[in-house]
Amino acid sequence: MNDPVVVSPIGPDRFEEVLPLIADYQRFYGATPEEARNREFFARFLDPSDQGALLGAWSGDTLLGHACLYFTFSSVEATEVVLMNDLFVVADARGRGVGRALIGATVEIAAARGIPLVRWMTGPDNLRAQRLYDRTGASRSSWFEYELAVDPAG
Repeated sequence: MNDPVVVSPIGPDRFEEVLPLIADYQRFYGATPEEARNREFFARFLDPSDQGALLGAWSGDTLLGHACLYFTFSSVEATEVVLMNDLFVVADARGRGVGRALIGATVEIAAARGIPLVRWMTGPDNLRAQRLYDRTGASRSSWFEYELAVDPAG
């Protein structure tokens, strides 16, 4: 795997390649992946999409990582933002610049769309990711994130 890392949007032709990485990302954060639900949910971000983007980072023909971007909004800034909701790099490729390349591609997409802000979150115990993020020029937010489970049946 000495080939350079190339990041590009994932279209329908490469969707099957990224699904196992999405499941690995979910397991990393303690979730139990459901293949059918993942397939349906993430298909909305296949290139081209106005809802977001799935990015893949390849070295040759090997998929090393992915990022999932949501095109959304901030009422505080009254502008569109790109939410990098997922960033995952396979274990044996970490430390090789794959995550940085995915972040760089995310910034390029935001700039091309005229979106002035990219946001993302990570688990408080994901120190390796935090070290990368701290080196990107991004600043840590002072906001806390809350979650409230909702019963869709009412």
